[in-house]
Amino acid sequence: MGRKTFSKGSYFLIIFCLFQFISCATNPVTGKRELNLLSESQEIQLGKEADPSIVAQYGIYDDPKIAKFVDEMGQKMAKISHRPHLKFTFRIVDSPTINAFALPGGYVYFTRGILGYMNSEAELAGVLGHEIGHVTARHGAKAYTRGQLAQIGLGVGMVVSKTFRNYSDFAQLGVGLLFMRFSRDQERQSDKLGVEYSTAIGYDAANMSNFFGTLADLRKQGGGGGGGGLDSWFSTHPDPQDREAKTLALAREAQEKSSSSVFKTAREPYLRLIDGIVFGEDPRQGFVENGTFYHPTLDFQFPLPTDWQLVNTPQAVQMGNKKQTAGIQFTLAKEASARQAADKFVADAKATVKSSDYRRLNGFTTEIREVTIAGQQGDLSVLSYFIEKEQNVFVFHGFTSTADYGKHKRDFRYTMENFERLKNQAAKKVKPTRIKIVRVAKSSTLKDFLARYPTKKATPEELAIINGMELTDRVRPGDRVKVLSQ
Repeated sequence: MGRKTFSKGSYFLIIFCLFQFISCATNPVTGKRELNLLSESQEIQLGKEADPSIVAQYGIYDDPKIAKFVDEMGQKMAKISHRPHLKFTFRIVDSPTINAFALPGGYVYFTRGILGYMNSEAELAGVLGHEIGHVTARHGAKAYTRGQLAQIGLGVGMVVSKTFRNYSDFAQLGVGLLFMRFSRDQERQSDKLGVEYSTAIGYDAANMSNFFGTLADLRKQGGGGGGGGLDSWFSTHPDPQDREAKTLALAREAQEKSSSSVFKTAREPYLRLIDGIVFGEDPRQGFVENGTFYHPTLDFQFPLPTDWQLVNTPQAVQMGNKKQTAGIQFTLAKEASARQAADKFVADAKATVKSSDYRRLNGFTTEIREVTIAGQQGDLSVLSYFIEKEQNVFVFHGFTSTADYGKHKRDFRYTMENFERLKNQAAKKVKPTRIKIVRVAKSSTLKDFLARYPTKKATPEELAIINGMELTDRVRPGDRVKVLSQ
């Protein structure tokens, strides 16, 4: 076959054909026409399909009172937003991190961690309005469009440029990471919408700036206490100090334009709402102590290999060595038996079985598979234990390169073969740290008041930030203050 070449005219013909699939739509917030690959129905479907994975990853925080309040506030705000016809879903996810985020189509999520750092209904309304703003301004759909257009550009480049084709795999990986986040301009637009929406339902949006002040204080302290790290927040959002001043100005402007002259803060009702909320990691969902992972709720324990690190999520427990050359994943299987789970894993992974075994391990029916999985970067060796316990099938997958398998097999077996029922009596009784709202009886500084409620879970400085105050601030009889208790 002869070598095919493309003229400049052919190049532009390709571009023209590709853009026949792209439509322009009017942005509900700005009223301007803009390029968008997602119709509204597609946008809704995208959020609907992604929602189950968010729930699986974080879990839902079990507090109907809080869930009901946030949903009612969100629905009220959604009805006066730029897309009142859209069906919104609001969820509180069981994570200690300080975060709130939205998916296209009307799915909005708040972590219990962020709720613990807020100090009024007005703060909640401002941030909730901000997330609704991401949806109404179609920021998620625009991020999707940018990503797809970049992929289209890569495709054209692969046709016309042999050099670019050589780097296309690397470039596409970068595209996937680049377009997952909202731009800083979009964050600022959502701040403005948060002020607008919260003001419209009667809240003092100036309190939104208080929350940004809390974020700024957390940044000075090096992140959130109680497992509420803020690295991802600060890398994807404008500087909180800038936002603090800007939202305060926007709030004043919005109130001047409003037909109402009364705007509520509702600090005490909000503090009553979150009284008892879990703060930080919940040990009932699993914790590590002295090299052993304990799970009080599911009644099991297993040891970690020496010097390995562990990350615990509702979806899976993941462990890895310091060199990141080997890992263990621990999950729940969907199958009814260990044999069924083992067979499905082998089939789905298209694995080559090196050995297969069955045994009673610490009283549990256990299927063991040693397999090899072919990969583009070399073969992967996996040791898997499928363990039946009551109505569940627990699964360990220990994996590393085939070349390193001999080095790590002992570590894999050490963890898997010591899976057993929870024996640590103290672990069975462990309780999470919770926020407790205490009424002030006599006037003092916040520092002196907090000294009456010592805790190892947070420093006085961190407790001041949780309360949105300074340690030198005075508290007076009747005031409510957050402390931590178990």
